[in-house]
Amino acid sequence: MKFARLVAVTLLFLVVSGFTDCYKPVTNSGLPKHIKTVAVPAFQFEAKGIRYKVETRFTEAVMREVIRRGNGLKVQGKLEGADAVIDGNIRDFAFTGVLLDREGRARVYEVNIVCGVTIRDVKEKKVIYDNQNFVFRDSFEFSQDPRSFFNEEDPAVERIARAFAESVVSAFVNGIGVKDEKK
Repeated sequence: MKFARLVAVTLLFLVVSGFTDCYKPVTNSGLPKHIKTVAVPAFQFEAKGIRYKVETRFTEAVMREVIRRGNGLKVQGKLEGADAVIDGNIRDFAFTGVLLDREGRARVYEVNIVCGVTIRDVKEKKVIYDNQNFVFRDSFEFSQDPRSFFNEEDPAVERIARAFAESVVSAFVNGIGVKDEKK
């Protein structure tokens, strides 16, 4: 009986002291309240050279991340009917050997991708976020055994696209860098 009373008093103390507030999820975003639908048109590839579907991978990664973390935001590829637009471009793509083996062949490669992104509020006709210098890099190693060769460039680009999408959507959804006109 004393134990039950002690537990009840302890729980009452925790509720009254505010410890339950520590576990409430963040529900407010830094976005204007009218933004409910986000358009993510296909990213542009402005870098020199040709890389297979890099811009498609980045576009799809951003769309998936908005769906995953957008707190109910709708995502579409077309501009019609959107409240905000995430425009992106791949500004630079570099694939270079960074570590050589004993024979002078590159074994470790690094992929560097520089992206630009602009997020516009279509309803208010203003830019709410802009960063034209997102730099992402990843490295991978070629196997020394030719029988187990697997080109790791594609998985490296996928990892970079996911990291880019997480950064962009985090900034967008949380309102980091969103310009406040009230000041």
